Amino acid sequence: MTYIHDTALVDPNAELGAGVEIGPLCIVGPNVKLGKNVKLVSQVNLAGHTHIGDDCILYPFVSMGHPPQDFKHKGGLVRIIIGARNTFRELVNIHPGTDAGKPDTIIGNDCYFMVGTHLAHEGHVGNHVVVSNGAQIGGCVTIGDHAILGGLCAIHQYTRIGAHAFIGGMATVTTDVIPYGSVIGNTAHLAGLNVIGLKRRGFSRKTIQDLRSAYRLLFAQEGTFAERLEDTSRVYSDHELVMEIVEFIRFQEKRRICMPNTRA
Repeated sequence: MTYIHDTALVDPNAELGAGVEIGPLCIVGPNVKLGKNVKLVSQVNLAGHTHIGDDCILYPFVSMGHPPQDFKHKGGLVRIIIGARNTFRELVNIHPGTDAGKPDTIIGNDCYFMVGTHLAHEGHVGNHVVVSNGAQIGGCVTIGDHAILGGLCAIHQYTRIGAHAFIGGMATVTTDVIPYGSVIGNTAHLAGLNVIGLKRRGFSRKTIQDLRSAYRLLFAQEGTFAERLEDTSRVYSDHELVMEIVEFIRFQEKRRICMPNTRA
């Protein structure tokens, strides 16, 4: 059965899956779709074409689907598409895409957005991503699976964050972060691999050792970065995870990569 509190305002055209719970003072617009067992705790505001998958939970003052903060957007059809089993804590704010770029903001499955986080227009978040308290994510940002964003970090627009990467608390990230990388600081610099995260997720000691060896080759002081990238690709051509890093860098070669701080 679907439960709607007497004080909630739910448009009759909204699509509600089985087992949905809508708590006090929530507002749900006509183009919103809620999957099975979605729970809006209280005072949640959902507008626009916002589609939320099964078993998600939204806490007080979550806001999704209102127009993006992009002056190029002219009011066309844009959407938020969210997968299953995601948690959005208090004061989370998610914006849809734009009619001047990509129309959709997309979030995968099993993500956790903590208090006061913001995902701007055209964001693309993978699965099992953790966004810690107060993190701010600019427009057109892509975040890979299992990435962790520390509290109060800021991610510049168009930045790519690779799978299993770790962003330290209060880091300001303006360049792309390689998969499995760990970055800290303001402005953020690459501080090695996210070894703790890799161990927690069951990566073998041999795999981590191989990634460390490839990291040392890729970010050594000798030669140019382009030369080291080719060397890494040649030496580790059969290593899936290392080649994931190589392909990540090659995919958008015009984007700068977050590099180690050689002055430290």
